[in-house]
Amino acid sequence: MTFNNEFPLQEEIIYLNHAAVSPWPQRTVEAVKRFAEQNGYQGSLDYPQWLETEAQLRERLATLINAPSSDDIALVKNTSEALSFIAYGLEWQSGDNVVSSNLEFPSNRIVWESLAPQGVELRQAELSAHDTPEDALFALVDERTRLIAISSVQYATGLRMDLNRIGVFCRQHGILFCVDAIQSIGAVEFDVQAMQADFAAADGHKWMMGPEGLGLFYCRPELREKLKLTQFGWHMVEAVGDFDQLEWQAASSARRFECGSSNMLGIHALEASVSLLLETGMAQVETLVLEHSRFLIERLSAMGMTVVTPYEPDRHAGIVSFSSSATDTSLLFEELSNNGVFCACRGGNIRFSPHFYTPSRKLSKALDLLEG
Repeated sequence: MTFNNEFPLQEEIIYLNHAAVSPWPQRTVEAVKRFAEQNGYQGSLDYPQWLETEAQLRERLATLINAPSSDDIALVKNTSEALSFIAYGLEWQSGDNVVSSNLEFPSNRIVWESLAPQGVELRQAELSAHDTPEDALFALVDERTRLIAISSVQYATGLRMDLNRIGVFCRQHGILFCVDAIQSIGAVEFDVQAMQADFAAADGHKWMMGPEGLGLFYCRPELREKLKLTQFGWHMVEAVGDFDQLEWQAASSARRFECGSSNMLGIHALEASVSLLLETGMAQVETLVLEHSRFLIERLSAMGMTVVTPYEPDRHAGIVSFSSSATDTSLLFEELSNNGVFCACRGGNIRFSPHFYTPSRKLSKALDLLEG
């Protein structure tokens, strides 16, 4: 299966950095061009159609994560903003704690650390210290644990968490469950209902292949009104658009978290990108992503590389991280970069993150460079 029409990347580029920032599909490029041309020629004359695109994006995102309704989707600037809604929307008591891991991206660490002045402790589990990563989290839970906040896939190692198991544990113990889903949504199937997530957040510029500056925030319907609002404006009210109404109340939908004007340019771009994922089908996307990951893990292991990403199919997604005992990681990264391999250094390792459309021949070429 080829996707050359959607991804006409330059032949000399081996793009293995979707866990950072993805290229846009061609349909997204065209959507942004059309939007820009409309603005240039006629301004906001088509604003009603723009609102339809916004509504369509919410529907697509709800489908992508199996949210009960598009009303459960807030369009946010980024994951950090969404996590801040949770951290500063919940009512904390001194002595409460949040359980997470010591491998989290700073977005899912700093926000919880910032609660220390309120007497809230962040407990960071060593995920390799127990039989399973989930057991490591559970071992830190006590009667004052209010929330487990974990990345669905660890950004540096590629470790994929058993979110369904964590969700069951949280429900059984009356603990809130928050998922930083930025390394999952768009790469593998993601079901907020099956995992019983209370909150999930993700930027659109990684595996969803959209622009920076726009992401999603899912909040379980029963919890929306229990989060204290920290931002206010014209767009988050129930009677949005009725500018003469003096009395107001926050929207009952997740739009209550969107205080001001929407990022319409980003909305047109992300709507186009997500449409490609849904047309391809997330089951097919996941199959291809995992095939690439398994291929890389097997070849890298056979080459004698130290692969830190787990091999088990349910323990990795699109990220494969490795190092070489023979070559310094920074030098290896420089060599790959100089030969057109666009990847990343994370956690002292090289990180490859191909997407579903990445040609197998380009994966082989990157590996051949390592062997050469």
